[in-house]
Amino acid sequence: MGIFDPETEPVNRVLCFGAHPDDLDFGASGTVAAWTAAGVQVEYCIMTDGDAGGFDTRTAAEITATRHAEQRAAAALVGVQTVHFLGEADGFLEPNHRVMQQVVKLIRTLRPDVVVAMHPERNWERIQRSHPDHLACGEAVTRAIYPAVENPFSYPELLEAGLEAYKLPWLWLYGAPAERENHRVEITQVFDLKLSALRQHLSQHPDVPAMERYVRAQSADQGAKAGLAPGALAEAFHVVAVNAADTIAGF
Repeated sequence: MGIFDPETEPVNRVLCFGAHPDDLDFGASGTVAAWTAAGVQVEYCIMTDGDAGGFDTRTAAEITATRHAEQRAAAALVGVQTVHFLGEADGFLEPNHRVMQQVVKLIRTLRPDVVVAMHPERNWERIQRSHPDHLACGEAVTRAIYPAVENPFSYPELLEAGLEAYKLPWLWLYGAPAERENHRVEITQVFDLKLSALRQHLSQHPDVPAMERYVRAQSADQGAKAGLAPGALAEAFHVVAVNAADTIAGF
């Protein structure tokens, strides 16, 4: 299958999925900021309300409202104006057909060049990256992309509503196990925007300086792995060609 070449692959529209508010800001917001600065249309979809996250005694409804507002503010800082919320319960996300149908609907509506999602494989080096909701997000999106998005017989009610089947070119997965990472994006020039986006999620970060040191260290490590200049920063992805030039009859 093809390897993504940023010099030759057109990226005009991108749809990004996260399990919780702040997942995309940790995993991909630097890349998103670079895309939007270049004129790419990017939309977010957050699958759960993040209602089980936080460090105080607010009700689930109050936490949900806070986390929606935090995510919208964070998205706006990196140039994303549209944020979809699927409303699944935090900690209970499953790659079921209710979720997958909504994923298919969004992809067929936007018809993006790239879908960004969490990785469906468990990362044993840092298990916190593999929250069950993270794995479910990646699995739901991956299952939806093939074959449902491009199969007109999947979820026929969507076709009846005018949402025709669509062959997605690329799937970019973040939070991947290190052995799966095969593409890195330099984010040095937009790293401050990434940090600003993360700072919007104050309900989740009791120690903001520690969070920022961690994110900078991780980004510097990826910059080094990418062979960039000393001090340069990057984000890593497992990029999968869904429909490449050599894809025939769905294979």
